[in-house]
Amino acid sequence: MLGGQADLEVVGEAGDGLEGVALVDRLRPDVVLMDIRMPVLDGLEATRRLHRLPEPPHVIVLTTFDADEHVVQALAAGADGFLLKDTPPARIVEALRKVADGEPMLSPSVTRTLIDRLRAAEAEPADDRAARAQRRLAVLTEREHEVALAVGRGLSNAEIARELHLSIPTVKAHVSRLFDKLVVTNRVQIAICVHDAGLG
Repeated sequence: MLGGQADLEVVGEAGDGLEGVALVDRLRPDVVLMDIRMPVLDGLEATRRLHRLPEPPHVIVLTTFDADEHVVQALAAGADGFLLKDTPPARIVEALRKVADGEPMLSPSVTRTLIDRLRAAEAEPADDRAARAQRRLAVLTEREHEVALAVGRGLSNAEIARELHLSIPTVKAHVSRLFDKLVVTNRVQIAICVHDAGLG
């Protein structure tokens, strides 16, 4: 599936999570396709270890089941994508390209589950949650705020660039600063923050 793509190169394969972490540390790939169920070290813990590397790769987690706890744990561990193993090959290839470009990729069937799970986990009343989200967004510059709103609408980097008349590298830089300022690890969490603030 991947071998026939001119812009993709498979640099390594691992039989278990521990071997995978060691290979990534040595080979420095841009993107890792990570299975959740593996011997020795499961994919969630392997993803956590990769995320702690000085220059972590992007990680797409693959699994047979879209159990909501797996989705939440994978994203919390630092994964940039979550796909089911029955995802069509063309979509997996598309996911690799998008994630390498800094954009998240979730199977459609898990997106709603993820948002519902994360929102249900918020114990505070809706008004308090909105106020907290608004305080988090208040630290952003005007341009970062515009980019955050665009991410909240599900726009890709290229779409944000067109809409805000920016270059794609500039959009990527703004998104990277959003990760730092909002203390999040992926675009889904930015979108949730925007939604909680009543802006999405």
